[in-house]
Amino acid sequence: MNLSIKKYYVIWIILLIFLGSCSSFKTVTIELPKKAKNELPAEIQSLLLINRTVDDSYTDVPSDTLQQLFFDKGFNTDTVIKDIQAADTMLKALGDLLFESGRYDIVIPENRFIAHESNAFFSESMPWNEVKSLCEEFNTDAILSVDMFSTRVICKYDKESYYNPVDNGFYTASEAHMAVVYESLLKVYEPENEKVLVREFMRDTIIWEDMAGSAQELFRHFTPVKQALTEAAIALSLDFTEKISTSWIAEQRKLFSTGDNQLETAAKYIDSGDWTSAVAVWEKLAKESTSKSTKSKALYNLAVAAEIQGDLEKAISLGLDSYNTQFNQQTYDYLERLKYRKLELEKQNR
Repeated sequence: MNLSIKKYYVIWIILLIFLGSCSSFKTVTIELPKKAKNELPAEIQSLLLINRTVDDSYTDVPSDTLQQLFFDKGFNTDTVIKDIQAADTMLKALGDLLFESGRYDIVIPENRFIAHESNAFFSESMPWNEVKSLCEEFNTDAILSVDMFSTRVICKYDKESYYNPVDNGFYTASEAHMAVVYESLLKVYEPENEKVLVREFMRDTIIWEDMAGSAQELFRHFTPVKQALTEAAIALSLDFTEKISTSWIAEQRKLFSTGDNQLETAAKYIDSGDWTSAVAVWEKLAKESTSKSTKSKALYNLAVAAEIQGDLEKAISLGLDSYNTQFNQQTYDYLERLKYRKLELEKQNR
């Protein structure tokens, strides 16, 4: 056989083996819970969300009108804007995010802008008789109150000249920069023990930058000020939710899907979202199969299913059974990942 042909033949054999080994797995995406550092006590299951910072100084200027006000100043300004829509968006986004975490039940009352006394920066702490009264009225365990919310918009517009060496010419480009600096103070009031469980001051900045050949072209797609305020409010909600609520991190897991006709059948069940039927197939194989390879793969798949169901100890136990039945590098790597997850959970629960 010609040496070059032989080399080509060997490469194809290796590729076929590699592709065959890759196809023996089915990849699934799972979401793993990550406990928040400041998660509320377990007995706090329901929260009433209110805003104690909105007053008569807040306005709801339409987007086009607000944008024109900035254009009238040449889009060069630094100002504080008290926008009702942004404040309300933050509260609603908080409610949605906290509820979707699966940790809390949320109540947002129709009259959510509560009268308050304020000093130069934020609302005074809520009187405990008011806290108790509101919790009783809406049947919640605690109150999450926005006691300060401030947004400052900093805009800059300029024209810059650029030299293009290709055609030896100078060109002018319009540039816009906008930053929204947001600050907020959020508190969680627990009425039974008259205790503020969370007192979180938050401050951050979101920046938008863009350029185009002309001002008209630039501002045709540049983020409007009103929208920027809304996006800042949502960003703040995301940041705070991560502090008191379980977050979810997407990870991938591999399942054995070949080597036995029943493994292939189970893989089809997974494609259709029928995990119950797939688990039934794997349980039967783990119990009845005379093949160590098939039995080990079934036990491994059951371990992944247990992890998805939130039973980490069962996943580790099944993973060890799979490993002890027959060594497989995939099983070993998976057990290492489960070991790391267990250590992380133990640290979080200390």
